[in-house]
Amino acid sequence: MADRSRSGLEFGVLGPLQVLADGRQLVIGRKGMRGLLAMLVLDANRVVPIDEIVDSLWADEPPATARTIVHGYVSRLRRMLDEADPAASARILTTPPGYQLSVDPWRLDFHRARQLVSSARGKPAPIRAQLLRESLGLWRGQVLVDVPGDPVTTDLEELRLAAVEERIEAELELGRHLELVGELRQLVTEYPFRERLVGHMMRALYRSGQRADALEAYQRFHRRVVDELGIDPGPGLRVLHEQVLRDDPALSSPGLAEAAPVPPRPGVVVPAQLPAAASGFIGRDEELAWLDRLCDVRDLTATTIAVVNGAPGIGKSELAVTWGHRRAEQFPDGLLFASLNGFAPDREPLEPAEVLARFLLALGVPADGLPHGLDDRVGLYRSVLAKRRVLVVLDDAWDPEHIRLLLPPGAGSVVLVTSRRRLESLVVSNSARMLTLDTLSEEESVRLVDEVVGKPLSEQEPVAVRMLVELCGNLPLALRIAAAKLVFSPEWTVEDLVAQLSDDDARLRTLDLADSGVGVGRALAVSYRNLPPELAETFRAAGLVPGRWVSPHAIAAVCDIDLGTAVARLADLADAHLVVEQWRGGFVLHDLVRLYAREVVEDREHGALRRLIAHYLAACDHARRLIRPVSDGLDFTDSTTAPRPATSAQALSWFDKEWPNLIALVHAGAEAGLHDQVWQLVRLVHTYCVARLVCREWRGIAEFGLASARITGNRLGELLVLHAMHDINNRAGALHGTLDHAEAAHRIAVELGDPRYLVMTLDQLAIALLADGRAEEALVHHREAVELARRDGDALHEATVLNNLAQVEQRLGLREAAARHQFLAVEIYHRNGDERAYVVAVNNLAELYAELGLLPEAEEHARQGVELARGGSMQFEEAFGREVLGTVLAKRGERVAAQAELAESLRLFERLGSTRSMFVRTALEALTSEV
Repeated sequence: MADRSRSGLEFGVLGPLQVLADGRQLVIGRKGMRGLLAMLVLDANRVVPIDEIVDSLWADEPPATARTIVHGYVSRLRRMLDEADPAASARILTTPPGYQLSVDPWRLDFHRARQLVSSARGKPAPIRAQLLRESLGLWRGQVLVDVPGDPVTTDLEELRLAAVEERIEAELELGRHLELVGELRQLVTEYPFRERLVGHMMRALYRSGQRADALEAYQRFHRRVVDELGIDPGPGLRVLHEQVLRDDPALSSPGLAEAAPVPPRPGVVVPAQLPAAASGFIGRDEELAWLDRLCDVRDLTATTIAVVNGAPGIGKSELAVTWGHRRAEQFPDGLLFASLNGFAPDREPLEPAEVLARFLLALGVPADGLPHGLDDRVGLYRSVLAKRRVLVVLDDAWDPEHIRLLLPPGAGSVVLVTSRRRLESLVVSNSARMLTLDTLSEEESVRLVDEVVGKPLSEQEPVAVRMLVELCGNLPLALRIAAAKLVFSPEWTVEDLVAQLSDDDARLRTLDLADSGVGVGRALAVSYRNLPPELAETFRAAGLVPGRWVSPHAIAAVCDIDLGTAVARLADLADAHLVVEQWRGGFVLHDLVRLYAREVVEDREHGALRRLIAHYLAACDHARRLIRPVSDGLDFTDSTTAPRPATSAQALSWFDKEWPNLIALVHAGAEAGLHDQVWQLVRLVHTYCVARLVCREWRGIAEFGLASARITGNRLGELLVLHAMHDINNRAGALHGTLDHAEAAHRIAVELGDPRYLVMTLDQLAIALLADGRAEEALVHHREAVELARRDGDALHEATVLNNLAQVEQRLGLREAAARHQFLAVEIYHRNGDERAYVVAVNNLAELYAELGLLPEAEEHARQGVELARGGSMQFEEAFGREVLGTVLAKRGERVAAQAELAESLRLFERLGSTRSMFVRTALEALTSEV
């Protein structure tokens, strides 16, 4: 077992009292201080009453000022520890009715010794011997030899002797019998009544060829226990004596069983209540290993508690039962199991008194000996198990208080609790460990289907089987039901079942076995019915969100509650495993849970979708204004619940996370007939789509936006969606066939008569004409748009049109005029703070300077554009800037540097899916061939 860091404080009682600070020994001082500190260390992390301290330090004659003296000792000890370790790795706390040493148990030598002994169990002999030697190496002499009074340390002496016996047993298995004889003679002389040591000595002597001495060792022990204790040797030692007498061959082979097992004492029952484990248990290797580690390093003087929690149907009970069977030999005093029915659909939760009655009967208590009161049953249960090591599995738990009543006392017992709730209070009050189960991996899900069906379907229908596990969401219960349906209906193919499951409205009905009362929907219904009304409302609201995840802001908007309440409610749903918080503030519903949530939505909640879209309109409007200034006349920024990123980068990050939700929301809104909101949402996300160049997804929702504007007869909405569609196509280099849309938008602008919309549509009409090969006409429209923007004082639109006018002039060979107009656009963008448009204009100006032969100016502007684009997460702008920079460097003869810039430009354009990558690839290939 690896040592932890030696920094901070460490405490030693396995010898003279010792305190180390970063490996340096501290001087503790007076005997009274050492006695007090020893008591605190031995009972670390537990309160030691001051009366107990006084009694220990002064026995029956404490001075009148005893309590004052103790307070003084505590004050000096605190000062000593604080000065030695300002980081406070250990602290003495005042906790009525006494004091408590708060410290990581790993800083205590006796705790490390116990853990090493525990870890050795079940290991191969070489590893076992090494771990036990390491444990025994922590003893530095007699326990607390320098501490006054009589510290209670018998358990530590017993621990040392047990470690010695275990270590000798391991070394006997390794064949080291001859070298152990001398040590064993000395140990048996010192501890004459320890039968196990006598047995070890008999084996060592026998295997060393000293059979007569082995028999004499037994006879000497037999005479002593008869004469002094009036008893016979135990059955194990008697069996060993008989083996020596008859030269049993098993004695000559180290590592083989050396004595018959000792049957349980009369009246003592070893229960084995675990249900049968499912055959063909699939996956969960990490979880099983986690439970193994917990068991291996557990404190053998305490009870170890593990809470296995997770969603309905995730496989909690199956994991607990399977692990219990695999590690049954670690619990020689029995396996107890109770289903507490915390979430059973048709049974009341089992009361602790009933569970205790069943456990006590299983432990051999006669029925007429069962106490009637709960407290008396708890007391008897703890008494019966006080010195016994058992595994207790409490399945389907609901109430932490019930669990606490069913905890056995120490002796290294393990309690395994399964629940749909986290039961976090057990972590706080009982140091329980938490294991949360997730769904199976795709590969494990496929294997589970094959196992249940009983044949390799994944080899016969691989594509269909993978679709099946995806539709089941990798949930073990759903997978088992689906596979069972294939068994019950052999005429069905996997494709038939996949077709049925693909219907969202029928999926939960398909994943139900009516005759057996088992189904995914039934399991979820139990959790839903256990929710208080406000959480049930929140669960339904989460189901209304059509995307992949839901935020507290969205819940606050839908439920009309404040943000703090929304956060708390979602946390409670996560505790019930109906949602999962995959990142801070990001809550995800499993696909099957989402389908169930939609089934339980009430009619009066359908207005919630309108509230949800209104929330996203406000959030998108705020975020898009941080990416670049807007002037389309839409304003939804008065919401109080919408998230408010503070920078352009944060706004883009918010859009990145929400983009799948926004796409789903457009579809849901259109399907629900909320057309007045749909076209607005499509328009508002346009700014993000331009920045990230998400053209394919944009085209999928743009048609919904255009149709919604036309259905509602909103001419401005139609114009703004047409404008957005044209803008995205322009950025993607896909303007062919867009002239009709540009002309339609301009006609609407003329109809509306608002100058800003006339400028917008004239500019786009000119771009469409240029793409259609009509550059002269484009020039006329651009110039008209510039004049109109200037008259209206619309600086941002003026800069936009000047930028596009320069592109037309560049196409016509009017480079000087193009450079002048491009320079004006750069200045206006800079003055008005439109950073993204400014970078575009700078890159365009660099390209013009390069064509004019002004290479130093071109390189300067291109590098400026690249740096600004990188800092602002503008991948398209960075790619174009690098393309221009590569062209400039090539013209200056710096071919290697030019290749590097063009290669990076190509990589970025290809990542974005831009058609511009074709031009860059051609330029790069030409440059490479020249080199």
